[in-house]
Amino acid sequence: MPLGVYVHIPFCSHRCDYCDFATWTDRAHLVDRYLDACLLHLRRLDAAGLLAPATSVFFGGGTPSLVDGERLAGVLTAIPLTPGAEVTVECNPDSIDAAKLACYADAGVNRVSIGVQSMDPSVLRALNRTHDPDNVVRAVDATRRAGIGHLNLDLIYGTPGESRKSWAATVRGAVALEPDHVSAYALTVEPATPLGRAVAHGTSRRPDDDDQADKYVLADELLGAHGFEWYEISNWSRAGGECMHNRLYWSGGDYLAIGCAAHGALGGRRFWNVRSPERYIAAVEEGGDPEAGSEQLAPAERADEHFALALRTRDGARVPAGAERIARQLADGEMVELRDERIVLTRAGRLMASDVTNRLLLAAERREDPRPEVALGTIEC
Repeated sequence: MPLGVYVHIPFCSHRCDYCDFATWTDRAHLVDRYLDACLLHLRRLDAAGLLAPATSVFFGGGTPSLVDGERLAGVLTAIPLTPGAEVTVECNPDSIDAAKLACYADAGVNRVSIGVQSMDPSVLRALNRTHDPDNVVRAVDATRRAGIGHLNLDLIYGTPGESRKSWAATVRGAVALEPDHVSAYALTVEPATPLGRAVAHGTSRRPDDDDQADKYVLADELLGAHGFEWYEISNWSRAGGECMHNRLYWSGGDYLAIGCAAHGALGGRRFWNVRSPERYIAAVEEGGDPEAGSEQLAPAERADEHFALALRTRDGARVPAGAERIARQLADGEMVELRDERIVLTRAGRLMASDVTNRLLLAAERREDPRPEVALGTIEC
C-alpha cells in the first residue's frame, strides 16, 4: 500500500506577512538538535514496524532549503524508499544553491518545489517576500544542473494591488521556466498574521473575491494553452508531472508525521505532533511520544471527507446515494459534469467547490434536494 512521509522543517530566515504556518525565525540554534530528533523519531518508528518503504517523502516548512544540505540528506537516508519513490523538498529562491541541490540529488531527491509566488517585484514587496524574479531563474537553473528532474513552482494570486496584467505575466514567466508542475493558490487572510492584522485595522485591503476568480480562470486558460492540465483545483501538471505525495493526501492514504506540528494518518486515524520545535525535541530526546493529539473518524465522516477530497480532483467522485437529483441540477447549471456514475467539477464548479460539495453531501444525508438554485459566488479554491 502507498505510504507517505511528511517531514516538517520549521525554520525560516524571514516570516512573510501572510504566513500562518508553524515556522520560527529565531530558532537557528536548534537546527542540529531538531534534525537529530527527526532521525531518532524515524528510528523508533522503524523499530515499531511502522516505517515501511515510502512511496513518497515531502520535506515542507518553513524553509527546508535553509538548513545544511548534508543534514537534510541525512534525514532522508533514514527513510526506506520504494523503487521510483517521489522525494520533494520545498525551497526558497534565496536559500537554495548548487551545493545543497547536489546533496539532495545524491540522497535521492527527485522533485523540488520553489516558492515563487509572483514574478512582479512590486507584488513580492507587498507580500513581504525577500527574493526577486532573478533569484527564481537562478534557482531553477541550479535545479536543472543538479539533475533533479521534477520541478514545481508555487504561485499566489489576488494580492491587493496586483493587476490582471501582472498576474498574467507571472503565469507566463513561470511557464517560460519549463516546470512540469504549477500550483496556484488564492491569497488568504489569516487573522493572526501581519496581513490579517493590517486588514483588521484598515491599513490593507482584503483580497477581492471577483478579482481572485478572474485570475484563477486566467491561470487555467494560460496553463492549459501551454500543455498543463488541472488535476486538482489548485494544481496543474504536464504529463507525468503530478505530485504523488499530494495525490496520497487527496485519496485518503496513509502518511507518517515527522517533526513539530506535522500531521499524519494511518488506517483512518489522524494525528498531529506538538507544535513547537522545543517541545518536539524534548519529547523525542526524553524517549516520549511527540504526538499531541489524534482523532478517529466515524465511517460516515470518513466517507464524506473522502468524497470532498476526491471531488477536488480531475477524476472526480462517485455521486453520493440520494444526491442524484441535485447532481443533475448542478450539471444543468454547468457546475459539474456527470460521467457515468462520477461527478467532476467544471471550471465554474471549481470556483465554488466547497458550496458544491456541501450541497451534494447535504442532499445525500437528507435524501432530498436542499437548494434547487445554482448560483456562482466567491472563489473557493
